[in-house]
Amino acid sequence: MKKIDETNRAIIRHLADGRKPYSAIAEELSITENTVRARVNKLMEEGVLQITGLVNPEFFPGLQIVLMGVKLKTLDLGRKAQEFSRLRGVVSAVVVTGRYDLILQVILSEDEGLSLLSFFKKELAKVPEILEVETFVVYQSYNYSVPFIL
Repeated sequence: MKKIDETNRAIIRHLADGRKPYSAIAEELSITENTVRARVNKLMEEGVLQITGLVNPEFFPGLQIVLMGVKLKTLDLGRKAQEFSRLRGVVSAVVVTGRYDLILQVILSEDEGLSLLSFFKKELAKVPEILEVETFVVYQSYNYSVPFIL
């Protein structure tokens, strides 16, 4: 894994507002706009940085966020996390310590034909070697945003 230098860290901090112009970032950091652009492009190419719009799910009626703890019959956790990450509605799949092997973040919407039941029947059913799944439905959140993937 490459080390992120201080200039890249500063650029990333400025991009907390993904709409901030490169010219403004360059001016504040006393570097050229081309340097900012080149560094941002390289960070994106390397998978270090994504610039994306996030939404507050509470403003979308019918949208439901569910966290899922998953226990597996296998120890090939990285491969399984990648497999889960390709399912419709899955925002992220992470390998964790504790009583579960993976935690999934899932966006559901009945308007888009993806309820919790249909996610279990149509999506989770595609993945072999699941031992147990526990769902945690998000009823209320604070400072929480997700990509709108449905």
